[in-house]
Amino acid sequence: MSQIASEITWKGRTGPFTLQIAPGVFSPTYTSRTLADVLEIGPEDTVIDVGCGSGVLAFVAARLGAKKVYGCDLSEAAVQAARRNAQMLGLSDICEFRTGDLLDPVRDVRATVLIGDVSGIPDELAAVSGWFEKVPSGGPTGAELPRKMLETIGDTLVPGGRLYLPTGTIQDENAILAAARKIFGSNMTAIVEREFPLPDLVGKSVAAARMMKEGLVNLHKRGSRFLWRLQIWRCVRAD
Repeated sequence: MSQIASEITWKGRTGPFTLQIAPGVFSPTYTSRTLADVLEIGPEDTVIDVGCGSGVLAFVAARLGAKKVYGCDLSEAAVQAARRNAQMLGLSDICEFRTGDLLDPVRDVRATVLIGDVSGIPDELAAVSGWFEKVPSGGPTGAELPRKMLETIGDTLVPGGRLYLPTGTIQDENAILAAARKIFGSNMTAIVEREFPLPDLVGKSVAAARMMKEGLVNLHKRGSRFLWRLQIWRCVRAD
């Protein structure tokens, strides 16, 4: 039986190009498209794409001129799909994909750019959405997985290197930013901010209402829809 569920056309930055999306692996999201728009990549950059999925941000980085790109994902299905996509796009010489938890598979790499697009959806909201049957969500508050990624950067990002970090009001954003500031100090700039609608199933759920009351998430209504705010942070490691 084929392990490829579908094909999509990426129409974001450096597109259009076709991607094969593996079963149980996310298609590119609002966050993926927003990150792609703000990436600054040069010919000397070595890039790591954490939680690479089927490889779209790795391919954007490669098409922007990166010297080498490493994608890593806990899902073997995602990594296999990313490898097939790289071959299909003629990028296998630039893009390498490895399986494992967060940054564990790339401990031998010293990156100048780190793309930190890991799940930040609270477990209860993830369960309501039905999107996360085969992949991990962000933990009880949505901050646990991104915070773990930050706390385990170690030597993977070189001095002067850049992390592109998405945060949103659909998670405990302050906890993620506090963890980032321990590494990057004041060298953090929010370079883009956008709002996106939540599916009614999620926005109007009992779990969302409770988390808003507790101050863990911060959604607001426009008409009948609940919206959340996404920010992308450019974090530079001190020399």
